[in-house]
Amino acid sequence: MSDEPDPPDPDGILERIGFDPETNVLTRRQAQVLALRERGVSQATIADRLGTSRANVSSVESSARTNVEKAHETVAFAEALRAPVQVEIDAEVDLYDVPTRVYAACDEASVKVNQSAPELMRSISEAAGDAISGREVKRPLLVGVTNDGVVRVRRLDRRNDE
Repeated sequence: MSDEPDPPDPDGILERIGFDPETNVLTRRQAQVLALRERGVSQATIADRLGTSRANVSSVESSARTNVEKAHETVAFAEALRAPVQVEIDAEVDLYDVPTRVYAACDEASVKVNQSAPELMRSISEAAGDAISGREVKRPLLVGVTNDGVVRVRRLDRRNDE
């Protein structure tokens, strides 16, 4: 007899949170595995519960996490497309110059940013990751601001279309 408590019912979890496989990027099995993993259930226990191997659970979990990341990226892309303020920031720009550019574009579009310049630089830097080093923008960025003042940052990976 195992010391581990019985895992929760994955289908019950999915039902409670309103999982609909017709409108979701995850398969039902992926959602089941993630629901249990997010509750700390081991892959081996999930495999026993779902009647499969631990290797299969690992593969399903990996695919599910990739799909979730792609879904996040798709939402971020859609938000960037809809943002009324879009400011392109080229590589080699000083991060300290970015707030002035963003504020000017927001003023033109009558959009308010509820962040001070230091807060805006910090949020852009955090969102850009390694595209910013110190005060230097290393890779081109698109800073979008939504109608409600939410700042979204996307890397612009420009490729030559030949």
